[in-house]
Amino acid sequence: MATIAKEERLSALWKGIVAGLHRQCIYGGLRIGLYEPVKTLLVGADYVGDIPLYQKIIAALLTGALAITVANPTDLVKVRLQAEGKFPAGIARRYYGTLDAYYTIVREEGLAALWTGLGPNIARNAIVNAAELASYDQVKQTILKIPGFSDNVLTHLLAGLGAGFFAVCIGSPIDVVKSRMMGDSGYKNTLDCFIRTLRNEGFLAFYKGFVPNFTRLGSWNVVMFLTLEQAKKAFRGELYYD
Repeated sequence: MATIAKEERLSALWKGIVAGLHRQCIYGGLRIGLYEPVKTLLVGADYVGDIPLYQKIIAALLTGALAITVANPTDLVKVRLQAEGKFPAGIARRYYGTLDAYYTIVREEGLAALWTGLGPNIARNAIVNAAELASYDQVKQTILKIPGFSDNVLTHLLAGLGAGFFAVCIGSPIDVVKSRMMGDSGYKNTLDCFIRTLRNEGFLAFYKGFVPNFTRLGSWNVVMFLTLEQAKKAFRGELYYD
């Protein structure tokens, strides 16, 4: 962070923020908004009792895959805008902003180019979404069974931290392989990258950057789920401030 701020100014840390907001509104809105309806669809509207964990995982996998399929163009543009910060001084920028990036990509590469990398993106986001939503659901359900706990901010905070931890544990290997595939054309495919990394560097190589990753995803999940729970209660007229 210090190096980026020093070499490219502090504002460089927010490069691609507009595309990032596009992505969160579409991807986040779909994956979170559809999770409960899909979960209900899987178990049936008349189901009574705790929904099994595997049903929660299936629902989150489905909504994560569907959401990123729709939002892939926003992900592509965000990555490309952030990558421009690595260009040497004097190299002309390809895009003048988020909307120009969408237009330029379609004009020069075709509409289908906006869905470049869709396969790996579906795999990654479906799995991470399942790790976040299903684990939050399950951790919250478990906490509420402990005497003294209720459906309040503390419960949501603890469940959000749990979701962030599980998301990093499950998603880190996928992120490492994805990053190496994008940065090194020497790998034959995803499986080759995974096997060579495991053989040459060991299992812990898949968890490089675990602490900063958990700092990001842990805080993200706490803020997201606290906001989500408050928003749901606000729409039901049950907003609380404890």
